[in-house]
Amino acid sequence: MPSVFAKHILHWQANNPRPLPWDNGPRDPYHIWISEIIMQQTRIEQGAPYYLKFVNRFPSVKSLADAPLDEVLRYWQGLGYYTRARNVHKAAVYINQQLDGVFPDAYEGLLALPGIGPYSAAAISSFAFGLPYPVVDGNVKRVISRYEGIASSIDEPTTHSAIRETASKYMKGVSPGAFNQAIMNFGALVCKPVNPGCTTCPLSRKCYALQNGMVTTLPVRSKKKSVVFRYFHFIVITWRGKVLLQRRDGKDIWQGLYTPPMMERTAARAPSIRQLESFVKSITGLDGIAHIQSSPAQQQLLSHQTIVGRFHFIRLLSSPTALDDSYVWVSKKSIDDYARPKMIVHTLMHI
Repeated sequence: MPSVFAKHILHWQANNPRPLPWDNGPRDPYHIWISEIIMQQTRIEQGAPYYLKFVNRFPSVKSLADAPLDEVLRYWQGLGYYTRARNVHKAAVYINQQLDGVFPDAYEGLLALPGIGPYSAAAISSFAFGLPYPVVDGNVKRVISRYEGIASSIDEPTTHSAIRETASKYMKGVSPGAFNQAIMNFGALVCKPVNPGCTTCPLSRKCYALQNGMVTTLPVRSKKKSVVFRYFHFIVITWRGKVLLQRRDGKDIWQGLYTPPMMERTAARAPSIRQLESFVKSITGLDGIAHIQSSPAQQQLLSHQTIVGRFHFIRLLSSPTALDDSYVWVSKKSIDDYARPKMIVHTLMHI
């Protein structure tokens, strides 16, 4: 017997459909997986074009596994969170090589894939295979916290577990995929963080938060960590119509992407001409440079840090010496062949 909660949100969903990117295409686990990964921390309206472009180029696990990582990153460009793209590629290779190209059809098997946690495993297993695993994202936490009057922080593991158990209880007797889609959409469109639609909410009569004047105080969040500011100075070096890019390796942000050579400093203030000359010489072996101009500071917000970037445009006056393998000279015509962070894409469009 379906719960009253489930009946209300499923009825609401039927009258307020919000199509997912894969609704009008293949509903196989591969397409659902790619959609769910892309839509994490991205609104459907923003992410849908990226999803369509990605699956048109990589329509199967095998096509994704066979593609070089650089190309995968290029098709991910603009979405951010590039670790997700690397994990998607790594998981495709694993499925193709270790599982004979067969996508796991069990929750535990999905959890074993790189980059797939409980949320993604629940989404794929419920949407693709009809398995009774509830998704627990920010929307679901907010809906259930308000409805049940959960006053503990939703950032605490015990609260997360309690919400998942409550969602599992409400899911019984209905389609898991339909329930998950309905409660996520309901949280995004009705039970919103600010100005929720309480006057038209079908759950209002039994909503603890509404009945007790706690809509604005629930859900409870732990104190946010302070945001770290980092100051990146990109040295845009040009020579005979080409710009120098460097592939970022290591475990810092933008791993595997291409940027101009970069100096990280403690402030946004521009390096001196002497510092710029010394930096360029360390890369190119040249003394002679023409400093064209420096850009104003611009910011890019990441999940736990804010990047403050400035661009310093340098023209070489003579031919550079041989560079190490992390550098590449790129023409304007071929620059789109190299995956770059959003901040870099916008700036290098105008060189």
